[in-house]
Amino acid sequence: MARIRVLVVDDSALMRQILSSILSSDPGIEVVGTAPDPLVAREKIKALNPDVMTLDVEMPGMDGIAFLEKVMTLRPMPVVMVSSLTERGAEVTMRAMELGAVDVFCKPGDAAAGGFAAHAQELIDKVKAASVSRVKALVGKGGIKPQAKLAVTQIYKSSDRLVAIGSSTGGVEALRDIILALPPDAPPIVITQHIPPRFSASFAERLDGLAAVRVKEAADNERILAGHVYIAPGDRHLTVKRSGAQLMTHTFDGPLTSGHKPSVDVLFHSVAEVCGSASVGVILTGMGRDGAEGLLAMHKAGADTLGEDESSCVVYGMPKAAFELGAVDRELPLSRIADEILKLCRSDGRH
Repeated sequence: MARIRVLVVDDSALMRQILSSILSSDPGIEVVGTAPDPLVAREKIKALNPDVMTLDVEMPGMDGIAFLEKVMTLRPMPVVMVSSLTERGAEVTMRAMELGAVDVFCKPGDAAAGGFAAHAQELIDKVKAASVSRVKALVGKGGIKPQAKLAVTQIYKSSDRLVAIGSSTGGVEALRDIILALPPDAPPIVITQHIPPRFSASFAERLDGLAAVRVKEAADNERILAGHVYIAPGDRHLTVKRSGAQLMTHTFDGPLTSGHKPSVDVLFHSVAEVCGSASVGVILTGMGRDGAEGLLAMHKAGADTLGEDESSCVVYGMPKAAFELGAVDRELPLSRIADEILKLCRSDGRH
């Protein structure tokens, strides 16, 4: 099998060396070149035709986002952003993923002291996942206007339906498309997206500034309201619980489940137990199997369940695993999922 050809772009010579060394340690990956800035990277893309590019988020004296936008417009390719765990890093990375970057790898805080060793396999896995992803040319993603918000404070009632969504690789853009298509009085939605700590808050803030619904990072023990979207913190599991006729969020630390924290399986299992048939489960693009077992539990509890179909997935991994397990009622392209969610929530039961 041909090795994955990777171009490493970072303004730091030390970081280029570290990233190249980690990636080259895997027999399935070949680092074909490195570049200190977008000008050099542009020429190396033309000359080397890499399968995947790693791109530093914060490079002084240049605009990496503008470079990424050109790449995704003129020569779409899988890109893994390499970011620091800072507020600025999170904001820029979220913009990069909206433009089509496949995933983000966070530099360890103790990188200079050898902290990369514990995260080497994570970087390798993200590059491998990116290599099998489907990327599309960037068209008309830059000028979305914020939508007006209406005051919607309806408390979830036992007769209402809750929507639970799980996603991973490629999910930032997919969730953005779904959430921006929702009306201000949409049913309440809880989401687990595999995303690093701090990035989940930035992601929620960006969406809240654009969507008609309210979007926030989920906090522990808050009422779930119609017209609101709750996104799991990047380092905590999210579940739902009942307090009388109301639903409440519950966020907590804990071990990895299905290889992840937050875990889609953890969220889906809680929704199956607490809401049963008064729920809709949706599994979107992502690598691996997280969410498949949980969605099956929702399906068995009487919930309507949807999966993103292969044609629109960046990585058809999680939806495929759920479908093969018998957890998915119907597969739909991303462009139809928001409408289907709303239609199901207006109905009284499955289908």
